[in-house]
Amino acid sequence: MIDLRSDTVTQPSDAMRETARDANVGDDVYGEDPTVNELEARVADVLGTEAALFVPSGTMGNQVAARTHTERGQEVLCERESHIYKWELAGLAQHAQVQPRTIEGDERGVVAPEQVREGYVEADGHRAGTGLLTLENTHNSKGGTAIAPERIAETAAAARERDVPVHLDGARLFNAAAAHDVSAAEFVVPVDSVMCCLSKGLGAPVGSVLAGSESFVEAARRNRKLLGGGMRQAGILAGPGLEALANRERLAEDHRRAERLAAGLARIDGLSVEPPETNIVLVETDRSAEAFLDDCEREGVGGVPFDDRVVRFCTHWDVDDDAIDAAIDAVRRAA
Repeated sequence: MIDLRSDTVTQPSDAMRETARDANVGDDVYGEDPTVNELEARVADVLGTEAALFVPSGTMGNQVAARTHTERGQEVLCERESHIYKWELAGLAQHAQVQPRTIEGDERGVVAPEQVREGYVEADGHRAGTGLLTLENTHNSKGGTAIAPERIAETAAAARERDVPVHLDGARLFNAAAAHDVSAAEFVVPVDSVMCCLSKGLGAPVGSVLAGSESFVEAARRNRKLLGGGMRQAGILAGPGLEALANRERLAEDHRRAERLAAGLARIDGLSVEPPETNIVLVETDRSAEAFLDDCEREGVGGVPFDDRVVRFCTHWDVDDDAIDAAIDAVRRAA
C-alpha cells in the first residue's frame, strides 16, 4: 500500500526510536522531565515565543488554547472550514464552553480584516462578546494552502485592535514556512498563541507543542491537566519530537512530490486536480469519492474523502519519487 491518506501515517525513524529508548526522563507534571523541558525550550526558540507546552495532540493544543484565552459563553471567530471548528468534535462548545461564530474565508481559507471587524461583538448586558479569533496555516480543508505571513498579520491586527486575542492553528506551520521560504517565527509575531504539530510532516510518532507568553503557557498547563494531558515520564515521546524538529528543512521535498503527483493525476481522464501549494493534493472525481477510493485501495493507494466527489492525497517522508510514480499508475488503473 502506498499510503497517501495523511502525513500522520509516517513510521518513526531509527534515530527517533533510539532517542525514545535512551531519553532522560522525569515526572513532567512536576516539571521534572529534562527531555520535555528541552523540547519546549527548543520549540519556543524556533517560534520566537517566551514559552511552550508539549501536548499529546494538535487537537488538544487548540482546545487548551481556546479554554485559556476565553471566558465561558464568549464567541470565537473562526473560518467556516477550519480544523478547530470542523474536525474537533465540537470541542469549542464542549471544553471551552464557547460558541463559534464562523467566517466564510476566501477560496484559500484566508479571513480578511474587515470580516473580523464585522464579526466582532461587543460585550454588553445581553451578549457575551467576542473572546478569541482563530486562524489556520496551512489550511487543511482548502488543500494545504500556505497563507503568507503578512496576511496573517493584517487579519490578526483587526482582532487585536479590539483587544481580542488571536490563536494560530499551525498544525502544518512549518509547511507554510517552507512554501514561503521564511522562518516559522514570522507567522507567530502577530498572534498570541500558536500550536504546531510534530507528528505530521516532521514525522514524530506523537505530539504537538502549544506556544505563547510565559503567563499564557502557565495557564495553559493547568488546562492541559484538566483535559487529561498531564503526562509523566513523557521524555520518551519528547525525544522523537526533538529529532523531528530537524526535519523542517526537508518539507520542500514533500511539496515537490505533491506537485509531481498532481501533475500526473491531472493527465488522467475523469480527474480534476488543484495545483498544490504544500504537501496536500485535492482531486475532484467524476463519481463518488468513496467509490473512487475503494478502487484506489484495490490498486494499492490510500487516500481520504474530503467531499462527495473530492479526495485528498498527502505526501510525506515515507513516500519517495518511485512511490509517487507508482501511485500515479495505480490511480490511472483505478480511474
